[in-house]
Amino acid sequence: MSAPRLSVIVPVYNGRLQLPRCLEALRVSEFADFEVLVVDDCSTDNTREIAERFGARYLRTPRNLGPGGGRNLGAAHARGEVLIFVDADVVVAPETLDFFAEDFQKQRDVSAVFGSYDESPAWPDFLSQYKNLMHYYVHQTSSERAVTFWAGCGAIRADVFRRLGGFDTDKYPDPSIEDIELGYRISMAGGNILLDKRVQVKHLKKWTVRGLLRADIWLRAIPWTRLILETRNLPLDLNLTHSAQLSAGLVGLLMLGLLLLPSVLAGFFNSWISLPVLTAAVAVIILLLLMLNLRVYAWFVARRGVLFTAGAVLVHWSYYFYSGCVFALCFLEHLLRPHREAALGAPRNNLPAGMAG
Repeated sequence: MSAPRLSVIVPVYNGRLQLPRCLEALRVSEFADFEVLVVDDCSTDNTREIAERFGARYLRTPRNLGPGGGRNLGAAHARGEVLIFVDADVVVAPETLDFFAEDFQKQRDVSAVFGSYDESPAWPDFLSQYKNLMHYYVHQTSSERAVTFWAGCGAIRADVFRRLGGFDTDKYPDPSIEDIELGYRISMAGGNILLDKRVQVKHLKKWTVRGLLRADIWLRAIPWTRLILETRNLPLDLNLTHSAQLSAGLVGLLMLGLLLLPSVLAGFFNSWISLPVLTAAVAVIILLLLMLNLRVYAWFVARRGVLFTAGAVLVHWSYYFYSGCVFALCFLEHLLRPHREAALGAPRNNLPAGMAG
C-alpha cells in the first residue's frame, strides 16, 4: 500500500510572528507528498505574503469564522486523502508527517490521529512551561485509543471528515472544543481515534494568567461539561480520569476547610468541630491529593526541580478547583433547564386567543 497524500491545513489570524516558523518546519518535512493550505481568517497583517513566500496555497475566509471555520474551508479545497490540521503557532518535527502517513497506511481502521506538544516549549516563563508540560504529560500518559480529537496537530481521513460535516462552527464559532466534539462524533459513528505519542510538536504560545483562565474555564471547561451532560458521555481519559475527578472533589473540600478555619479559630464552631480536628482533616486531604498526583509531581521534579514543582502543584490544584466548580454549576444548570424552559413557555401558552402571534 502506498502512503496517502496529505493536505496540511493551517488556520491563522494575524499570525505573522509565528506563521513563518510553522511553514518553514513543514517545508523541511521528511515526508514529500503533501500540500499546505493557509486559511487566513480575515487577518490585517501580511499573512498572504508569508503564505505565498513559503509556497502554500492561500485561502481567505469571507468573514471572521474562527479556526474551526477556517479548517472547514481548507478541507473543502484540499486534494489529499488525509487532512492534517496544524495550528499557526505550532512547529512540527521533521518526521511528524511521516508518522501520520504511516499510521493511516498501516492501520486502515483508524479514522483520526493526533499527538501532543513536546516538552520543550518556546517560552521560558513559568506559566507557559507549566501549561505546555502538563499538556505533554497528560497526552503521553493517556491511552493510545482515544475518544476525543485534538486539532492543534491532528489528522483525519478526508472522507470521514466530510461525511461527518467537519467542525461544528454553529455551536462553536470561537476556538473552543470544536475538535473534542468532532472526536465524539467520530467515536459515536464507530471510528477509531489514535493518540500517536511519537507525534510531538513545539508550541509557540506565551501564556498569561488571564489567557489561561479564559481558555480553561470559558473555552474548555464550560462547553466540555455541557457536551458531557448533553451526550451523557464522560470519557475516563486525558484529564477526566477517576483520579482527576477525585482530586477535584478533594480540592473542593480543602477550600471549604480553609474557609472554615478563621471561624473555628474565633470559636464559632467549637460545639461541633475543633481546631485540631479541622487541621487534621486538612492535612489528610493535602496528603491524599499529593498521593493521587504523585506521578505527575515526581515527573515535574525530575524535569524542572522542586521549586518549579511547588508552583505547579498550586496551579494544578487551582485548576481542579475551578474545574470542579464549573462542573457543579453546569450540572445544576442542566437539571434546572427543563423546568426553566417549561416556565418560559407557560406564559405564551396561557395567552388569550388572538394574542399569541
